[in-house]
Amino acid sequence: MPAGAALRAVADPAALAEQVLADRPDVLVVSPGLPAVGPLHRRAAAAGLPVWSEVELAWRLQAPRPGGGRAPWLTLTGTNGKTTTVGMLAAILTAAGERAEAVGNVGTPIVTVATRRGPDAPDVLAVELSSFQLHATETVSPQAAACLNVAPDHLDWHGSYEAYWRAKAKVYERAAVACVYNAADPLTRTMVEEAEVRPGARAVGFTLGVPAVGEVGVVEDYLVDRAFTPDRYTHAAELGTLADLAHLAPAGGQVPGHVVADALAAAALARAHGVPPAAVRDGLRAYRGGHHRIERVAVVDQVAYVDDSKATNAHAAAAALAGQRPGSVVWVAGGLAKGATFDDLVIARADRLRAVVLIGTDREPLRGALARHAPQVPVIEVVPGEDGDVMPRAVAEAARLARAGDTVLLAPACASMDQFTSYAERGAEFARAVRALAGRSGQ
Repeated sequence: MPAGAALRAVADPAALAEQVLADRPDVLVVSPGLPAVGPLHRRAAAAGLPVWSEVELAWRLQAPRPGGGRAPWLTLTGTNGKTTTVGMLAAILTAAGERAEAVGNVGTPIVTVATRRGPDAPDVLAVELSSFQLHATETVSPQAAACLNVAPDHLDWHGSYEAYWRAKAKVYERAAVACVYNAADPLTRTMVEEAEVRPGARAVGFTLGVPAVGEVGVVEDYLVDRAFTPDRYTHAAELGTLADLAHLAPAGGQVPGHVVADALAAAALARAHGVPPAAVRDGLRAYRGGHHRIERVAVVDQVAYVDDSKATNAHAAAAALAGQRPGSVVWVAGGLAKGATFDDLVIARADRLRAVVLIGTDREPLRGALARHAPQVPVIEVVPGEDGDVMPRAVAEAARLARAGDTVLLAPACASMDQFTSYAERGAEFARAVRALAGRSGQ
């Protein structure tokens, strides 16, 4: 195809679909950037043409291990917490002496890792899966799988909430040992009950409360297992303590509940693989959280500035706000809404807000929810400009609204690609603006 035609096809999804199908392929391996409701997926389905994700391709091309067989996969998905959980899982597996790597929707492309041979070949794969990837994944059979939680997200990509969660539910298909679900999220249990799994696979819940038989959970300050220990009907195996996660707590605060839940899900997947309890403890101690996840940047004039740019949907933003004192937050929010609404978020967390600074191109959904459910909260809008100064202006407005003891929290509840290349760049720009503010304040 001539260069000009190629550019037109990329810019026009219908033209891209026409060009791709004109080449009469046997199968399509499709980027997650092409939505399920778009013309390529629709026309491929109408033509009976198989569509694979890169994950599906990796599963089919996976190299055998020197002793035979293939490295097992431990897969996980969820609206929030995936990257933290898969990082914890990889750390636990490594602590157990396994060659393990976090792949899929994070890190090195999964095809690269799955096809490795020789001494660098993995013993086990910790696989983070997005709903985009799962939509076009059909034959993966994990050793164990987990869904952390489900809340409306990416509705523009999938077309509906049901299509979104049904894509998530595919994580459990063909699981061999365990299907790990969130006891506090009934939909994840329903997803397990409806899944076609391998004979012998069982449901394992994780809970922040005292676990029942067949669950992992918390007893006082201990993370415990009543699912994979032989005497689970009468005893619980100690996997670690809340103190083992203390390094993941905000400065001066407690370990957030969602971090504990992520740790329990990672522990359950690792235990399904046969990891001993001591390796769970050692892996959780060794794990260091990624940037832009409830990360304190600085304290300026007795106001804390916290970067949670990874909070790209309402569910994640609600969790970030829940960890703050009532009436103490100047919330920096907005971006690409992805078809989401924010009424439930504002209703649940309006008590935390002192003020809101809205950024991004999709400000109306947040503006409307705040007007309906928190009309007493001041709202300032930073209108997008052409000079790339969105975050410095947002930080300056937030500093003006904050009082001593408050927190300026970047938890956008939206994607970043309207004004930034990624949530990481958005968080980095926030941190840069905060440090510049600190410099001007002489701190």
